[in-house]
Amino acid sequence: MFKYDAPADLLQNKVVLVTGAGSGIGRTAALTYARHGATVILLGRTTSKLEAVYDEIEENGWPQAAIYPMNLEGASEQDYANLAATLEQEFGHLDGLLNNAALLGELKPVAQYDAETWRRVMQVNLTAPFLLTRELLPLLRNTEQASVIFTSSTVGHEGRANWGAYSVSKFATEGLMQTMADEEDGISHVRVNSLNPGATRTTMRATAFPAEAPDASANPEDIMPLYLYLMGKDSLDANGRAFHAQRQPGKSQ
Repeated sequence: MFKYDAPADLLQNKVVLVTGAGSGIGRTAALTYARHGATVILLGRTTSKLEAVYDEIEENGWPQAAIYPMNLEGASEQDYANLAATLEQEFGHLDGLLNNAALLGELKPVAQYDAETWRRVMQVNLTAPFLLTRELLPLLRNTEQASVIFTSSTVGHEGRANWGAYSVSKFATEGLMQTMADEEDGISHVRVNSLNPGATRTTMRATAFPAEAPDASANPEDIMPLYLYLMGKDSLDANGRAFHAQRQPGKSQ
């Protein structure tokens, strides 16, 4: 497991947007960022889930969050532009972006894969993070140090039979990350990296591995050290790198 002891005020006065913030890893990341001082923008498709996260942040006395309901599957380019305009008006800058939301799709051979499901997975897992990051880039550049995290996967580093569009979308995510990291290097203070959470106890994991015992995977809370590290000041020199939340300490990231 990635080891990092984050200072309590690591993200104080930072503004961070998290997609898929209503449940799973996104929810845990949003709460973790808020606990460490960040004003978190909660983006997701289910308002009631976002409101529950918002309420938990309020109850703990952490910086007041903001809710932005958005269905990445159906969002248009104008929707992303409207989001950027709203954030510019409300905050003026953005210190961090966690592209976390994703669809699993179907677990079956590519030869049997449904084209519409393929399109939906690519839309949420690849096109949406591209459009979101592109539109928010001016706000990210408008701060002294900003971090963009793309969520990867083990099957985005090594292809695995029957993982179809999900696997391919994560390979493409690695390419998008590397491309943007190289483009920002030297022209801005925006760093861009990918994060593979590994086997984590989520609804998506349960769907992919229905026979797996619940305690066979890490809890979302267990992998938060890497999420904090990449969003905070101690990762300022990291750019264009693929990180793995559950890789043993000492191994190359």
